[in-house]
Amino acid sequence: MIDTVFDPYLVIAGTCLVGLCVVAFALLRGWQGWLELKRTELDRLEDAPREIEGNASIGAARIEMADLKERIKKLEAIASGVEL
Repeated sequence: MIDTVFDPYLVIAGTCLVGLCVVAFALLRGWQGWLELKRTELDRLEDAPREIEGNASIGAARIEMADLKERIKKLEAIASGVEL
């Protein structure tokens, strides 16, 4: 009876099962941590100040301002008769 409990194949199978459970638990904890990090990033982005209409972020506002300045220069050139 005791020989069947400590059979080498059962010991190896039990060790593999315990190892698999440990790895699965570690991966689950890592996944939960990553999700929490992403939630924190999203919350921080929601609290970021908005510069312009349409809820654009600061970087998008700078790009839009540069685009508007370029359009104004083109319109001024057209108004003065200069071709671009």
